[in-house]
Amino acid sequence: MRLSEIFYSIQGEGTLVGVPSVFVRTSGCNLRCRWCDTPYASWKPEGEEWSIDRIMDEVNRHPTRFVVVTGGEPMIAKEMPALLQALRDAGKHVTIETAGTIAPNGVSCDLASISPKLGNSTPREGEIEAAWIERHEKTRLQPEVLRAWCVGYEVQLKFVISSAEDVEEAANVVSCIGVEIPPERVLVMPEGTSVEALQQKSDLLVETCKQRGWRFSPRLHVELFGNKRGT
Repeated sequence: MRLSEIFYSIQGEGTLVGVPSVFVRTSGCNLRCRWCDTPYASWKPEGEEWSIDRIMDEVNRHPTRFVVVTGGEPMIAKEMPALLQALRDAGKHVTIETAGTIAPNGVSCDLASISPKLGNSTPREGEIEAAWIERHEKTRLQPEVLRAWCVGYEVQLKFVISSAEDVEEAANVVSCIGVEIPPERVLVMPEGTSVEALQQKSDLLVETCKQRGWRFSPRLHVELFGNKRGT
């Protein structure tokens, strides 16, 4: 399995924010989000091959039972079901972070952290090849796949928000899934890779959460460490 990095830090987003966790970041993605903050795992994937045994050895070096498998898009890795099962067999609490474009097919995890991509994620003309723009737009939202995750797993839905229009689009995505999602399981995060950019959008998201019952998710890792790898 190709990894771009594996590191020990604290969870910066979602319902487990602040929890010390080992992050296993796979390399490769089936999308090309224009604001992606991990281009080394998506736009220009890099890294080396790791065996599941080697990954488990590194995970077990750290004094936590929480593991976050992320990317890129981890669900495109052929060995992913075996890795997730190995982590669960070792007594780890496993979060998988996915865009929700690939069906779970029974993979093992404790929390599916699903980040459906809104229209604000689609690259603009000139930023990447036209074929990738078309592929991204066609792939980014798969309601039937989201439904499979939401029916079969404990989930949190995380949306990256840039504007009031994004809030309405996120609400439409939640509705299109076709199953009831507790509002506190819908998380909204400001788009940005600096503390200043995050703060500029926070007021909108706080009001959104108060009106809809959604949960505000900070991006604590950016606030603590800045936008850098291994954090």
